[in-house]
Amino acid sequence: MVIIIGILFMIILLLMGYIAFFQIQLRSMNQQMSKRFLEHTRQPISIELFNKQLNHLAHNINQFFKAEEALRLEVVGEEKRFKEMIANISHDLRTPLTAIKGYQQLMEKEELTANQLQKLHIAQKHARALEELIEQFYQYSSALTADIHIHWERINLTNLVTECLAEYVASFEKEGMSVIVEEDNAVYAYADRLLTIRVIQNLIRNCLTHGKGHIRVKVYTDQYAIISFNNTVSNGSSIDINRLFDRFYTGDKARGNGAGLGLSIVRQLTEKMDGYVYATLDNDELDICVALNVYHNV
Repeated sequence: MVIIIGILFMIILLLMGYIAFFQIQLRSMNQQMSKRFLEHTRQPISIELFNKQLNHLAHNINQFFKAEEALRLEVVGEEKRFKEMIANISHDLRTPLTAIKGYQQLMEKEELTANQLQKLHIAQKHARALEELIEQFYQYSSALTADIHIHWERINLTNLVTECLAEYVASFEKEGMSVIVEEDNAVYAYADRLLTIRVIQNLIRNCLTHGKGHIRVKVYTDQYAIISFNNTVSNGSSIDINRLFDRFYTGDKARGNGAGLGLSIVRQLTEKMDGYVYATLDNDELDICVALNVYHNV
């Protein structure tokens, strides 16, 4: 009887040891998966216990990771090819457009009737619109593909926004739009001056293309240095605020202007400077904001 009890006791100890070792292996697998996700490693899951089901589970997990990695590389390759295509298109379109504008300028010097001159001005207007679209494609492809080195400096953001707005006074007057700048204390941000100018210019062009009436511009500090462009839009209910910064998204299809890249460029450049963008829409009042760092975090 004592021998039987001893055998049973040994079996129980062995089972307890096996279960404990089994739990250790599961914990090890969980830790390996967590490390893979957090540190973005490509290390396969390994186990030390010889168990058919556990080995099969580890094999399936590794097969899933392998398929996921193959899919990721395929997506990266497609994205790279797409970026290169955008860059090539934007470059190739500039040459014929330059020729078109050149011939238009030559025609303008000819003796034209009033009707012919009117048609020429319409053609020139569309050529300028096409030039703007090509410039957006170029900026977008540059923001995606270029290895941009950020020149960090402390920028007077208030002055920079004012200077950029001043360059577009004629454009605002032409569109019958007024600009209201809310005065405040000077706001400073740590960013790249040239990239910030490109961000502000794209915000201005977006207002000119899709806004109406007046534009309210405000620069203020709220943990971040915030640039806010507020304007009234046509049919705000048609705008998907969650897709506003997506490439090629044009919520205001009725206007038919723009390739939907301006705000995507704003997001790309802002994120390169460790900032972020967001927007709110209240009825037909659209508020687009860019947040830049107040302190130098690099």
